[in-house]
Parts: sequence; structure tokens; C-alpha cells
Amino acid sequence: MSIPSKLPKSAIPEGWNSKEAWRVFGIMSEFVSATDRLNSIHPAVSIFGSARTLPDQPYYKLTEEIARLLSDAGFSVISGGGPGIMEAANKGAYYGKSPSVGLNIQLPHEQVGNPYQNISQTFQHFFARKVMFVKFASAYVVMPGGFGTMDELMEALTLVQTGKTRRIPIILVGSKFWGGMLDWFRSSLLSEKVISPEDMDLIQLIDEPEAVVNAIFKHYETRGFEPTEAEREKQLYL
Repeated sequence: MSIPSKLPKSAIPEGWNSKEAWRVFGIMSEFVSATDRLNSIHPAVSIFGSARTLPDQPYYKLTEEIARLLSDAGFSVISGGGPGIMEAANKGAYYGKSPSVGLNIQLPHEQVGNPYQNISQTFQHFFARKVMFVKFASAYVVMPGGFGTMDELMEALTLVQTGKTRRIPIILVGSKFWGGMLDWFRSSLLSEKVISPEDMDLIQLIDEPEAVVNAIFKHYETRGFEPTEAEREKQLYL
């Protein structure tokens, strides 16, 4: 195979660079609007999982139960605002004592807002939405899901591991679903020394709804749920 002597010139349409520059203001508006709307929801727990889980499936019902317990315990519940596990999380919180929050994303398919949201915020950009999931969460509860769920999980683990955000409980629900991944973390990531042994302590694997709530309270039993001044400063640079 021959190698071209030079790369072809970029064919950027006229005016595109200007359009890209103006897009920054749209991103700024998402951050400003979401921060303003969500500032009052502390403490909160973000719940993630598949958009494809149906209401009659066990993980849907389990998520709804966890969200209801969290809501009744005083936690606002944040989900992605769509169907599946996101709907189950919002539904459980909606019928509980604390607000149900949906951070919706505009997608070509799959994402349709569910009706169980006391507070709803729509995003065009995944990265702005992910910042809000972390910024306002006192804990992450991760139900079975696909690429999007994995993305949110790895984002949270990376931010906590690198000290870019405060240490919060990151709880995986579903031993059968997540067990193989955690085994691979130990057999590959840990054995190859691309993570440290203490990094495995960032994750908890819990199956029972009451135990999920108890684990979150246990993490905060010696401190309040509100971030310290230093932690707030960190979160400005998520």
C-alpha cells in the first residue's frame, strides 16, 4: 500500500469555525441554567441504568424500590430523565417525600422524557449533563446498563480516583450483572498495575435496597452531606 505524500487539505465549510465558536455560549447556558435549577436539591443521589429495561423486569422494580427508600430518607433522586431504569428511579422518588430530578438529553432515538419528574432539565451536550450528575450527587447508585451506564460509572470512578471531586459512595447493584466486570478489574487492571489496590475500595457491590441506603448513611456518619468549602472549590474544575 502506497503512503500519500501529503494529506489532503481540510474541507471545512465556510463559516463553520464561527459557528463552532458561538456554540460555546450554548454550552455556557446549559451550565448556568442547570446549576441555577439544581442548587436546592441537596442531598441527592444519582441513579443510572439502562434505558431499555422494561417496567415488568426485576431491575426496574428494584430501582423503583431503591429510589423510593432514598426519597423517603430525605435524598433527592437524580436520573437521566428517560425510560427504563431512569424512569424507575424517577418514579420511585416521585411517589416519595423528596424531589425527583430528570437530567434529560436530546438524542436521535431512545431518549423520551418520563412523566415522573418534579424537576426536569434538558441538555444537548453529554459532558455538561455528566458534570451535573457528579456536582450535585452525594452518592452514585449504578444499576445494570449498557454503554451510557458504563460511561457514567467510569466518569465517576475517574473523578474520585484522581481527586477531581470528593469521595462519594459508588454502589453497583446486581452481583450477577457486575460480578464479572469486578473480577476482570482484579485479574487484569489490578494485576497489570494500571490501577492501585485501594482503587477497588471506591466501589461497593450491594444487592438489597435497604443496604444501599444504609451504606450511604454509613459513609457520611462522621460528616455532613454538604460538601466542605475545599470540596466545593474542587468541583469548580470538574
